[in-house]
Amino acid sequence: MRKQLLGSLVCASLAMSIVFAGGAQEKSGTDGAAATRKVDLTFSSWRTEDVPVYEEIIKRFEAENPGIRVSYQPYKTEEYQTVLAANFKGGTAADVIHLRAYGNFEQFAKPGYLLPLSKENVPNLVNFNDQSLKGSTSIYDNNCYGVPYASQSLVIYYNKDVYQKLGLSEPKTWDQFVANLKVCKDNKVTPLANGTYAGWMDEVLVGDLGSSIYTDAFYDDVTSGKCDFTDSRYVAALDRVKSLAPYFPDGFQSLDYVPQQMMFINGMAAHFIGGIWESAYFTAQNPDLKLGLFVCPPEKENGTQYLPFYMDGSYGVNKASKNQEAALTFVNYLASKDVQQFLSDKLAVKTEHKDVVPNNPFLKIVSDPKFVKVPYVMLVGFRYEQPTGSSLLQAGVQALMAGTKTSQQVAADITEGVRKYFKPFQK
Repeated sequence: MRKQLLGSLVCASLAMSIVFAGGAQEKSGTDGAAATRKVDLTFSSWRTEDVPVYEEIIKRFEAENPGIRVSYQPYKTEEYQTVLAANFKGGTAADVIHLRAYGNFEQFAKPGYLLPLSKENVPNLVNFNDQSLKGSTSIYDNNCYGVPYASQSLVIYYNKDVYQKLGLSEPKTWDQFVANLKVCKDNKVTPLANGTYAGWMDEVLVGDLGSSIYTDAFYDDVTSGKCDFTDSRYVAALDRVKSLAPYFPDGFQSLDYVPQQMMFINGMAAHFIGGIWESAYFTAQNPDLKLGLFVCPPEKENGTQYLPFYMDGSYGVNKASKNQEAALTFVNYLASKDVQQFLSDKLAVKTEHKDVVPNNPFLKIVSDPKFVKVPYVMLVGFRYEQPTGSSLLQAGVQALMAGTKTSQQVAADITEGVRKYFKPFQK
């Protein structure tokens, strides 16, 4: 859903005459042979709102690679995974495929539908680090199957007008953040716009607020089986979310995602706990909104700040494509600096290409190297089998915030659910 919302800015502002700055410095193909062939490529995606962006990319690619034509085929977001599954089984999948990350792409990699990518057949992969490639690297065979599309970070938004009116400043510690929430409540300003009806946003709450407690070390420990989710660090993260219940809106348990956003956009709440993907949407929906953003503050002033992070998708190649060489040429082009910079500038998404410099002010904040990246635990590590860690956590947070379960009970439920298939927990 957040991808549909982000697209409103793009569709409203993008002109088809936009050009890439500078000439291509990197290879746009694996060799020159593909450019001499008469090839029609299909490129499927869930990004219906980004049609103008990809049409411009395709236009420039075709100018540099005469003889290769690309047709962009977007599908509805909520239908895309089902459509891909049907197309692969029926032998009609596109040549180039926009893949979602982690467990969502694995359902196509594991059966052998995707072509393994490497720095040999996609030279521009050299511009992405291992952490960014993990979103498109199979946990079963360790092969990479996609060029990284974008990364996402979890952040906290605030209304600058409210802060100015109440004499508040960006918090430098967790306690200062809670103090700001209390000042808002004391002055009859709803401190947080968040609710718990949308399960996936409950997972965001834990990742956004809890990462500074469990840090990057917990992810390594829990995925290796050194600990499970009953670990005191994870329980403390759940406790932290519970502790903010007094600052949520009245009736927050029935407050869905869009109403949460509307509360914040319309100045009815001082903060919104969410993701970097929302910055463009907030700005587009209310240009008068004086929007501020900070990463969840550390326990102590000047302490290490942890940034929850995950990859949002990649570009892969259909292994059964009859135009495999041309498809690799196009995917390699998508991995070039110019294209990645264009995506960053026009879609307000953070690309992990090492040479791309973000121009969006909010992307600049989350690109600061001072932040230590923490994997978004359930999405990155526990969405490969059923029940997913995400589904267990989301249900658990709803019970926690309703007062029907404690943090310890939620953590135990998650551990037991994951143990059914996760061998490190079965020891």
